[in-house]
This record gives sequence, C-alpha cells and structure tokens, in this order.
Amino acid sequence: MTDVDVSITEDAAALAARLESAWNTADSAAFVAPFADDADFVNVLGMHAKGRDAIQAGHEGIFRSIYAGSIVRYAVEAARLLRPDVALVHVQAGLDVPGGPMAGHHLARYSMVLTRDGGEWRIASFHNTFIRDPATMGR
Repeated sequence: MTDVDVSITEDAAALAARLESAWNTADSAAFVAPFADDADFVNVLGMHAKGRDAIQAGHEGIFRSIYAGSIVRYAVEAARLLRPDVALVHVQAGLDVPGGPMAGHHLARYSMVLTRDGGEWRIASFHNTFIRDPATMGR
C-alpha cells in the first residue's frame, strides 16, 4: 500500500467516523456537514435526494421516526483515488434499530464519491444499499 492509499483510507475512515457520530446522536446538521451543496444521496430504498438541504430534511425525518434511537457502526472496506481530487469509497454499515417497523439489525453497504475542495474532502454522491441474502429475499 502506498502513502497515497494510506492517506485516502485514513481520510475516508475519519469522514465515516463523523457520519457515524452524527447518526448516533441523531444530529442531521452534523450528518450533512461533509456533503457538497449539490450532493446526490440515494437511500437503501432507492429514493433520491438532491442537495444538502434535502438530505438533511430526510435525515431529520428518519431520526425522529423509523430510525429513532438507532445506532450505526461504519467500517471502510475500500478507498481509492480516481484522480488526485476524486475518491471512491465503499463502507459497510451495521445498524441496530430498537423499535418500530425497522426494528432489528440491518447490514448495508454504501458507496461515496468524494471530491477535494480547498483541501477538504466533500461527499458528492452517496448511494446506500441493504445487504440481503438472495436465498431469503421476498420471505
């Protein structure tokens, strides 16, 4: 692994830790802080939010409803530079929801496209997907 590989992996892990902390305190403003103003966000159900304000509104809603009191843990699986100022990151997520329609433990994987803006990484695109066993889907 090169120094560049280590650097982007460390940067991606720090960004994922910020997102995790914000989720676990149900802080939608902190959650969207690293997103670009015009970021795209696709949730685990395929719904698309465009822009930081829309992403924040969506998270404010889920933090008060289906994911209230939930705890998430993120682990960077891979991070690589596509260009010196663009990175692709894959993160595994484990989510524990205490009650309601989403109660239980859920696994997901999200992809982020990061762009470096003024020395800081910003999330340009975030796409989240549930991890499901095809043998048990639809049951």
